[in-house]
Amino acid sequence: MTALPPHVVVREVGLRDGLQSIQQVLPTARKIEWIQDAHAAGQREIEVGSFVPARLLPQLADTAELVAFARTLPGLQVSVLVPNLQGAERAIACGAHLMLIPLSASHAHSLANLRKTPDDVVAEVARMRAARDASGAKILIEGGIGTAFGCTIQGRVEPSEVLRCMQALLDAGADRVSIADTVGYANPAAVQELFGKARMLAGDRFWCGHFHDTRGQALANVYAALQTGVPRYDATLAGIGGCPHAPGASGNASSEDLAYMLADMGISTGIDIEALLALRQKVAGWLQGESLHGALWQAGVSKTFASTTVPA
Repeated sequence: MTALPPHVVVREVGLRDGLQSIQQVLPTARKIEWIQDAHAAGQREIEVGSFVPARLLPQLADTAELVAFARTLPGLQVSVLVPNLQGAERAIACGAHLMLIPLSASHAHSLANLRKTPDDVVAEVARMRAARDASGAKILIEGGIGTAFGCTIQGRVEPSEVLRCMQALLDAGADRVSIADTVGYANPAAVQELFGKARMLAGDRFWCGHFHDTRGQALANVYAALQTGVPRYDATLAGIGGCPHAPGASGNASSEDLAYMLADMGISTGIDIEALLALRQKVAGWLQGESLHGALWQAGVSKTFASTTVPA
């Protein structure tokens, strides 16, 4: 077991992974307020949206405007999800700091979700890298490998296929790679084994873990991944989000629950827990009628919790 990282980043992805999963379209002004409050609470990496056609996801049609605002906040890394070269070109043009390209290790899920094979996505990443380099932009390219622990369509996904896709993404020019449990099939033992092998393959270029809480194991899986030294995890405020190919999904790892767990373990996050809970309450008011998740908002911090802020 590797020593636990002394500092961990909770990357907020609720504005993309969360909002794209609900029917309600949150006004741009409220999204800007969300970004501003998250930054004030100490979050320094936020995925603000996705460059997909507005007709497909009207919830994310204002991504360029959100990037422009988020870039004004000091020390904030602004990321976006892009599905193809056209999306990458928009991300480059608007000045995002990082673009995430999703790749499903499950061949069946890849075709259902992206209408591309995993190797098609790798080829697209190579084109994105060429476009990025030709533009002179500094935007980072992250290849995110989803359905890494199994898939509701295909079933089992071999760890060797996940690692093959990871190596292919790096060879195609991705600066970073990450692993996602898209449908909530992971367990801590499987996470520790796969993340350990991924760390051996990619080293510090293995950037992030992304866990859904479909079967209540998201935080346990984060802890298993921490034991391999991975220092960054995606999460969504109030645990919103999920996957359309995961029936009964109960959302992502909750940002506030994850930040609290890490801080209570003595791992620095830079996040003010009470400020994040206040933001959760605000967002819950905006999303009335939607399914929200998490536990900390109900119980509050414990009497033994030393501080609401663990310095970065």
